[in-house]
Amino acid sequence: MRLLKWLGVVVLVVGGLITSVALVGASLPVKHTATRSASFKASPQQLWDIISGPPNWRPDVTRYEELPQRDGHRVWTEYGKGGSKMTYEVGQADPPRKLVTRIADPHLPFGGTWTYEIVPGAESGSTLTITENGEVYNPFFRFISRYVMGYTATMDRYLQALQTKLASS
Repeated sequence: MRLLKWLGVVVLVVGGLITSVALVGASLPVKHTATRSASFKASPQQLWDIISGPPNWRPDVTRYEELPQRDGHRVWTEYGKGGSKMTYEVGQADPPRKLVTRIADPHLPFGGTWTYEIVPGAESGSTLTITENGEVYNPFFRFISRYVMGYTATMDRYLQALQTKLASS
């Protein structure tokens, strides 16, 4: 009997946690905006060449595949660790100043765009600002995105990988 009582308590607690996560996630907005910036000792053209080219310099991309263009826009799929994959499309390109990419897979529980803006800085350097206009459709993923991962975690990893790439060039 004691075992059943404890099992019931565990089920209630887990159920309560799941319900709480769902309720909090449902109360969060589907859309969010997050921004990160970093300065680099590279010209705008050097940054542009890296961020608009193959993503094989990023450690979280195990391989990528160029796909046929859509309406004249570059499209590619990035494959990550654990078998994940995501397809992207360039929405706007104004070299070497601005690049807008979007997640081009409507079957994911999230979507949105990244806007990369490059401005010349002091001493032949540049500043890159990434603005994410994201959408998270599933309430559980909204909760995790906001409170566990944070909206800027992927941008922070991206900027760190870019810093590493430039340091090794």
